[in-house]
Order: sequence, then structure tokens, then C-alpha cells
Amino acid sequence: MGSKSQSSHSYLLQTFQEYLSVEKGLSDNSIFSYGYDLKKFTIFLEKKHINFLEVKTDDIMRFLEEERERKISAKTLAREVVAIRQFYKFLKDDKRLSVNPSEKIETPEVERTIPDYLTLVEIDELFKTINEENLYELRDKCIFELLYSSGLRISEACNLRNGDIDMDNMTITVEGKGGRQRLVPFGEKSLEILQKYLEKSRPEILKKRQCEFIFVSKKGSYINRKSVWRLLNHYIKRTKIKKKVTPHTLRHSFATHLLENHADLKSVQELLGHIDISTTQIYTHMASKTLHEVHKKHHPRG
Repeated sequence: MGSKSQSSHSYLLQTFQEYLSVEKGLSDNSIFSYGYDLKKFTIFLEKKHINFLEVKTDDIMRFLEEERERKISAKTLAREVVAIRQFYKFLKDDKRLSVNPSEKIETPEVERTIPDYLTLVEIDELFKTINEENLYELRDKCIFELLYSSGLRISEACNLRNGDIDMDNMTITVEGKGGRQRLVPFGEKSLEILQKYLEKSRPEILKKRQCEFIFVSKKGSYINRKSVWRLLNHYIKRTKIKKKVTPHTLRHSFATHLLENHADLKSVQELLGHIDISTTQIYTHMASKTLHEVHKKHHPRG
């Protein structure tokens, strides 16, 4: 395929990504994910000497068949179908195409996996291994506390700025996916550790430097997601916990423990910032599974 067609592909992909950002308000992560999947599709088309605007349904089917032959997961395949479908919907809506060639392609069925979570005992074990007298460990504990106690996503915690936390009313203004804001409460334990971090740890880490973000790194800038992931891993190694634990595991634990203690699904959906309640419903399976195990273990007729 000539360089002219390749530059046409790049231009259309760039225009689509701008649309996702400006019109749809998607996060950088989601836009990157769409771009990654469409790049694979682009490589396939270029090998076949097919332009984006000449694609037929059969071409998409052939691409998906090649992906299946590569033994990719149903989840990845489903994501690729969504990316291609959204891209061609955009091209049609933008009057670049009269027909959407992906319209009749069905998304593969994906079995929803139940995410791992920590028990109350494991949460206590993790938090007890962190030394609050150490400036950096106090900061880390404060981040983990908000991930678990308020159900924040790691990106939401890292992006917290001065002014987002209302100490008097014990609430946090969180900017979630797609720029959507929500108000999240936090408890006495979070208040205590936040105050300690903001009074003792943060000023010492920053020294005379200025930073608009709540959680700061040694360099005086905001702490990134990768660093938090690495730090959590470091603390987990101090414990006897054998599960694969990520910052998201703390959010999963937050939702599961609320539902185990009979919080209603709609409230948990609001706290997590889920648009679709079906995303939240997966946690009911987790809570239900735990309750079944408790019943089986402790009830005389279990």
C-alpha cells in the first residue's frame, strides 16, 4: 500500500481519537486502547492493500479470523470488535462513508470474571505492615486508605488536587472516567491519616517546592500510577498474602465489603462512579459467593 494511503489511515485514526477525546470525553487510557486495537487492524489492511474507506464486512471478518488463529482471548477479540465498530460508526456519522461495514458483526460473548479482593483480615495485615512514622510510608498508607475506604480508582487518587478534599464534611470531589465528577465520603480513619499526611509528611517531602497535587513524589511532582502499583507490591511482600494484588484490588475490596454488609447496589454504583449498574452487579456475585461459603462452613445444615 502506498504512503498516500498510509497517511490517509493515520489522518483518519487521529481524527477519530480527537473525536473520542473532545466529543465523547473518554479517558486517555480508553483512547489509547482504541488506538492500539485499530493499529492492529490497520496493519492487516495494509498487508491486503485495502484502504479504510474501501473495507467490506468480509475484510473485518477475515481480520477477526486471523486474530482467533493467533489464540487471542475472547475478551481482547470483543474489545477489537467494539473499537472497529465505533470507528466505522464515526466515519459514517461524519459522512465519510454511506454504509458501516461493521454494523452486522456481533461482539463475541465474554465470560465476566470476578475480580480478586482482600478479606478484612488481609486488609488489616497489609495496613499493619506500613510504618506511619516514615514520611513516605505514611504517604503510601494514605493513598491505599483512600483506594480502600472510598473506592477510588488509582488514577483518581493520583489526580487529587488541593481543594478536592473537604475535611470538614469528610468528602472528596473526584473526577472519574470521561471527566464525570462525583462526591465521595470518607471515614474517621481516613480523616486521621489524611491530616497526619498533610501536616507531617507532605510538607517534608515537598520542602520549599510547590505542587497542586495531594500525593507528591520525592521529586516534588505528583506520584504516578506505576509508582503506586510498585509500592503496593513492595508492601504485599511484607505480608503472608499470596493473591495477586494491584491498586484496583483495594477498590474491588471496598465494593465487596460494602455489599457483604448489606449496602444497596445503587448506592455502591454511585460511590464507584459506574455509569452502568451491570458493572457494579459483578460484586454481588462476589458477596453472594462469600456468603454461601460462610453458610456452608458454619450452618448445621450447610
